[in-house]
Amino acid sequence: MKLVNALYVVAIGCVLSTVSIAQSRDTPKPRFKAVAFDYFVIFDPNSIIPFVEKEFPGKGAEFTRTWQRKQFDYAFLRSITGQFKDFLEVTGDAMDYTADWMNISMSADARTRLLNAYLKLKPWPDTVRVLNELRASGIKIITIANFSPRMLRSNADNAGITDLFDELLSTEASGTYKPDAMAYELGLKHLHLKKDEVVFAAFGSWDVYGAKSFGYPTFWVNRFNVPGEKLGVEPDGKSTGLDGLLDFVLRKE
Repeated sequence: MKLVNALYVVAIGCVLSTVSIAQSRDTPKPRFKAVAFDYFVIFDPNSIIPFVEKEFPGKGAEFTRTWQRKQFDYAFLRSITGQFKDFLEVTGDAMDYTADWMNISMSADARTRLLNAYLKLKPWPDTVRVLNELRASGIKIITIANFSPRMLRSNADNAGITDLFDELLSTEASGTYKPDAMAYELGLKHLHLKKDEVVFAAFGSWDVYGAKSFGYPTFWVNRFNVPGEKLGVEPDGKSTGLDGLLDFVLRKE
């Protein structure tokens, strides 16, 4: 009887081993070794609106739209002219412009509160789950973001997701901002990978253009479902949330 039981256990083990091997053969490897994220793919830029609304009732959405547009206008201008500045300071300059543009009187305390709000943005609802799934699949996760190192770390710490990243990489390390090619190149230098091994996850269509022009496979997480830029460049994939990116990376689509 002991011999029969032993043979049964061995047989079951062989069957399970065969099934496991078959399943591993049927499961394709991820398409990429790493994902480089723009930070607004991870954090909702509109989570700033309640802070603005509290300071300037009835003007939160309009103020935020103008502020964010000018924020990136200034980054682009500084890249072109080689006048780099900490992105949190750029954010403050853009806020000052917006207050002037809207004829709003802004106290020093209000300015400080609003600037600090950029250090505690809210992650999108799908962020934590998808980052965990990517990590479980062996994918390296970094950022390539115009946010300063302080902004990157503060937001990640506040959301409790710092450990989900292999590196919080700021374009400050290149002394410029996206879409400068030197900014995108940082990802390759830090990951020690080739371009085709890293997919760039863009939030803005202009970032799609920059990353694709640099040579990254690029996925557009078009959170607000807006039209793409008319610059003759298309992303390799797109969706309105992170599940589309996850399927793209893990070959599920």
